[in-house]
Amino acid sequence: MRLVSYNIHKGFGGTDHRYRLQRIIDVLRHEQADLICLQEVDRNCKRSRFDDQPDILADRLHAHAYAYQLNHPHREGGYGNLLLSRWPLRTIVDVSLRYRGRKNRAAQLVIVETPSGPLHLVNWHLGLAEKERHWQTATLLQHPAFRQSLHLPTLIAGDFNDWRNTLGDRHFAAERFEQITAPIRHFRSFPAFFPVASLDKVFCRGAIRIERASIIHHRLARRASDHLPLCLDFHLSDPPASASHSS
Repeated sequence: MRLVSYNIHKGFGGTDHRYRLQRIIDVLRHEQADLICLQEVDRNCKRSRFDDQPDILADRLHAHAYAYQLNHPHREGGYGNLLLSRWPLRTIVDVSLRYRGRKNRAAQLVIVETPSGPLHLVNWHLGLAEKERHWQTATLLQHPAFRQSLHLPTLIAGDFNDWRNTLGDRHFAAERFEQITAPIRHFRSFPAFFPVASLDKVFCRGAIRIERASIIHHRLARRASDHLPLCLDFHLSDPPASASHSS
């Protein structure tokens, strides 16, 4: 199975700042992912020609199922997280992670009915302040909707904005999650034209065997967004196998 996590920057190029959603589609088609976790996806916004990006992306990428989470309303539209799946979604839950009066953030929690069994998958985009991110992570990990599915193989993917890489040891290790995107020097994804920060991450727990994790660096990916996409190849395994990964 293949998962891609990608902050698409609303379809605007990281260097030319032009709106070209087709570049995002081409990048994603090239990776042929079964599961796609996207952040900063517009719907009905003037800046992106009032495109319904969730519907366009689901159609062009032939998703069997998708879930859109509008986090930041703007007039008649806004932007948020989008999860595309090759397989049916058994459940879809939105968890608010808004910290005090800051910009609204949220997490998508789904159970995917894969050919190898159910997968608990989280797609999110965390805040810009470190204190905010730690609160958001602790909130998700203790949320009842998250914990009731924690017996399943679990992946948490997205834009963590965790440039200092402090969330793993502080929160995830205590819940027996492994950071797949480590060491972080091998997973620098921002800014796309000259990546120096590892913002896009994946953590896993349970019966998951990681085959490969990498940042996609080809020319189109460097132009399509201000983030580079993160690609993960994995299998569900029973009993749990020790994960191995490479960059």
